[in-house]
Amino acid sequence: MNTIVIRPIQKQDNAQIAAVIRKVLIELNVPKVGTAYADPQLDSMFETYDHPRAIYYVIENNGIIVGGCGVSQLENESESICELQKMYFLPEVRGLGLGVQMIQKCLQSAQEFGFKKCYLETMPYMEAAQQLYKKVGFDYICAPMGNTGHVSCPVWMLKEL
Repeated sequence: MNTIVIRPIQKQDNAQIAAVIRKVLIELNVPKVGTAYADPQLDSMFETYDHPRAIYYVIENNGIIVGGCGVSQLENESESICELQKMYFLPEVRGLGLGVQMIQKCLQSAQEFGFKKCYLETMPYMEAAQQLYKKVGFDYICAPMGNTGHVSCPVWMLKEL
C-alpha cells in the first residue's frame, strides 16, 4: 500500500528531487539548455526555497521522493507576482490527483505570502500539464514575464490569486 505525503522540502531531499526533475525532463525530451534542467539551483532546492515568500513541496511515496513543486517571487517582476516552479512527478504518481493538490497547496502558500498573481512557463507539447493548469484557473498570456532564464519554454500562463 502506498503512503503518499506532500510536505515541505528538507535539506536531505536535495539529491532525490534533483534526480526526479532530471529524470522527468529527459523522459519528456526537454532541451537541457534554457529549461529547468540547466538551473544552477537544481542541486540545492532546499536552500533555494529557504527564504521568506518561497516554499517547495515534495511528494514522498513510502519514503521515496517522487515529485515536487514550488512557488517563489518571479525574478525581475513586481513583488505581487510569484511563479509556480519545477512541478515534476514520476510516472508512477501521475493521474492520481496529486497535481491539483500540489498546485492548490502552492497557491495557498502564495496567497499567504501576499502574492496577487501567479505565473508559470511550460513546453507546448506538455499538453496534460497545460490542461491541469487551465483546470485550476491559469490562462494563457502572449509574452513571458520576469527573468526565469527559461528561453526554451514558449508557453506562458498567469492566474489571479
